[in-house]
Amino acid sequence: MPRSVNAVASRERRKRILKLAKGYWGKRKNVWTVAKNTVEKGLQYAYRDRKVKKRNFRALWIQRIGAATKMHGMSYSQFMGKLTASDINLNRKTLADLAMNNPQAFQEILKKLA
Repeated sequence: MPRSVNAVASRERRKRILKLAKGYWGKRKNVWTVAKNTVEKGLQYAYRDRKVKKRNFRALWIQRIGAATKMHGMSYSQFMGKLTASDINLNRKTLADLAMNNPQAFQEILKKLA
């Protein structure tokens, strides 16, 4: 009896990886073993960097809020401490957006804290 192999599933699995390798240069796009390694590493980087992206944006928001509060003679930590004490529930993303695009509204928040 001949050996039964599931060629359809194997080909589909290889096609899926080679499709993800589209756009790579040289052997990375069409040699199965090289493409598989490259795609797996790329997926690892993508997973890791989705977490890093969140860290980077939070750091950017903190820098923007800090710069805006320094213009009004207050430090970032003092501002955040007074914000929580006065029970104003605005997240850093919103505060940074106000500081950049609507300085009058940010100044009003600072006046409420003083």
